[in-house]
Amino acid sequence: MISKKDRLFNLSTKHTTYLFAITETGHLEHLYYGRHLSNPTLSIDALAEKRSLNIGTGTAYDNDHPTLFLTNLCLEYSTMGKGDYRESMVDVEYAKGMQTLDFIVKSFRILPGKPRTFSGLPESYGDKETCTTLEITLKEACLALRLVLTYTVFEDSDVITRRATFHNDSTAMVRIRNLASAQLDIDQDDWTLTTFDGAWARERTMTEHVLQPGILINDSKCGVSSADHNPCIFLTNKEGECIGMNLIYSANHREVVETTTFGKVRLLTGINPSGFSWDLSPQDRFQSPEAVLTFSASGMNGASLHFHHFINNHIIRGAWKLRERPILINNWEATYFNFNEDKLLELAQESAKLGIELFVLDDGWFGVRNDDTTSLGDWTVNPKKLPSGLGGLSLEVHRLGMLFGLWVEPEMVSLESQLYKKHPDWMIAIPGRRPSVGRNQYLLDLTRHEVREYLFKSLSETWHLADVNYIKWDMNRVFSDLYSINSELHHHGEFLHRYVMGLYELLSKLTQAFPNVLFESCASGGNRFDLGMLCYMPQTWTSDNTDALDRLYIQEGTSCGYPLSAMGCHVSASPNHQTLRKTDLEARFNVASFGVLGYELDITKLNRQQKEAIRSQIAFYKAHRALLQYGQFSRIKLANSASNQVIWAVTSEDKSELLVLFAQKLNPANPGSDKLRIQSVDLDAVYEVFPRQQKIDIKMFGDLLNRISPVAITEGGIAQDTISKAVSLDSEVEHYRVSGEQVAFSGIKLNQQFGGTGYDAMTRVLGDFGSRIYLFKKIN
Repeated sequence: MISKKDRLFNLSTKHTTYLFAITETGHLEHLYYGRHLSNPTLSIDALAEKRSLNIGTGTAYDNDHPTLFLTNLCLEYSTMGKGDYRESMVDVEYAKGMQTLDFIVKSFRILPGKPRTFSGLPESYGDKETCTTLEITLKEACLALRLVLTYTVFEDSDVITRRATFHNDSTAMVRIRNLASAQLDIDQDDWTLTTFDGAWARERTMTEHVLQPGILINDSKCGVSSADHNPCIFLTNKEGECIGMNLIYSANHREVVETTTFGKVRLLTGINPSGFSWDLSPQDRFQSPEAVLTFSASGMNGASLHFHHFINNHIIRGAWKLRERPILINNWEATYFNFNEDKLLELAQESAKLGIELFVLDDGWFGVRNDDTTSLGDWTVNPKKLPSGLGGLSLEVHRLGMLFGLWVEPEMVSLESQLYKKHPDWMIAIPGRRPSVGRNQYLLDLTRHEVREYLFKSLSETWHLADVNYIKWDMNRVFSDLYSINSELHHHGEFLHRYVMGLYELLSKLTQAFPNVLFESCASGGNRFDLGMLCYMPQTWTSDNTDALDRLYIQEGTSCGYPLSAMGCHVSASPNHQTLRKTDLEARFNVASFGVLGYELDITKLNRQQKEAIRSQIAFYKAHRALLQYGQFSRIKLANSASNQVIWAVTSEDKSELLVLFAQKLNPANPGSDKLRIQSVDLDAVYEVFPRQQKIDIKMFGDLLNRISPVAITEGGIAQDTISKAVSLDSEVEHYRVSGEQVAFSGIKLNQQFGGTGYDAMTRVLGDFGSRIYLFKKIN
């Protein structure tokens, strides 16, 4: 709901209110963002900044307003040169490099729904039943320039989106140095900033920053949203309040959190001005990416739920929106580049027997690619590996009752490729300068129309031939040596934005041409996990690291800003290929099940016990898939904390069913009791609670087996290996009937863990990195 009364704008959702007002000078003063206010117009003065006195060494707005100091006012937007000395939202050069701007409210309009924009950028969507839009037009005081601020209120998600559009109504070129998507100025109420930082194989680890006077920057300068610093950020305080902010954009971004000595905090998000500039011609306009804001009085878990609902309902679109995703097998870690048609069919046949629904052929199927030095750009099948072609392989996979998927990396080119030999100028490189290289590959110039047309044509032909149901779109290096002969570029400060706009255009055409294909985004794992890509591809490969312990941190951090339905999570081999850590097969599944499940190991080499375990895992996941992909997720005990335990819960909307993950990092000796205390239950209900039954490998007991064995069993010997393949133990027997109040207020004390003093049918045997999934079923 959006309304205006007198000079006050009120933007409200079911649980939040966002207020700002027009000042006497025509600026927009931010007044409030927080819990829903039933009567926000009662006293605007109580919320407004008091300004009857001067500020020492401050710069007043003008002689008529000697106590108006913009630098100490919470504003909806900011510019340079009129006394606001904080980081500004708008920075535009005109007339010999001048940058002073002063935008004044000219008009506004309130629109039902959300009108489509002109920009070609990905954006959220909604109809008049779910959202309302406010457009405020501001006119520069002395120049023929306009700034339009757009707010869309999604009442069903408790989300407000923002974007800015800059209009050059003058007769001269202006240069945009910075146009942030959103600015939020608030009081410093002991906020703590949470960012999500990392690198390849350890993406989106939660990092907390206590706010003190100064500037914190969370950004990417590598051309993609990056694993270094995700664009999603949160502010939390001790009262349990949380503000979340994200950006619908896949290139360089910047989030600024500036804390002033006057007790104000400014948040900015948008395109990173570092390396960016845009020459705006007369009568032209430039639009920022869309920013996403939410507030929750229930901490980060509450803000995350708002984001999850918003993404599932207003970002993800097409045939796979709110649709259960298939369980896949990916051949990469099973074979890497070393495969042939017979090996792939063997893997597919065994997978189909276990209940897997989608077979994905990863890197190495095209050109003459037997390693990562060749063939990127040549999207035709390698007949030596696949004599029946992609069509023949796809047909056999479909005959097994499975879907067929394919890996591609269209944005890249290898020097050893037919494409490079034919079009060396399509590669991003500076003439006369030796280019930098990543993973033995280089980038194609997607700012150029002819490059995009080639990719659309070659990919479309291959995908039709292969009758694909799924595409994994990878990107295994970031940008360097920025240069293009594209005549549309005024200068190379525009390059990265034009590149991502070209990418979006290509993705739009391909997803429209293949509307029923499930697309999964990937960039060396999670190097481009953002809302921009999710507008085209409803799920993203979360990380190349599938280690069960590391995935607790990675999936936990990712879940703060993104729903489980968007997170690709695989069960892989042990020892893990990224960490060499040995983990139990059941523990690997337990963690991977909180997302879109897949397997990435050579199933043909598993023993009977392991295959039966996977068959049971898949049956369990299918029975609970809707909950595990679309349930309401909460983090109860964080991996990213001093706790040895990690507890997650996913709850059905009506709270009739919950799945709770209990995981531990290390197995303590002589442990104390473990407890499940879950808030997301129906307090008036009664629940049956029991663990998912799983198998325990007797190898966990090592030499202790000799305590009961009539013959000596050598650790790692043939006898132990033979017994392990033939016999496994059932996990503990545990069952409770409890009220929702007991679960929420007291908790359930679980059976004792193995601690070195004995073992029986009630003993919980988890070991290092072990876990259980507990089922809560409402029975009244």
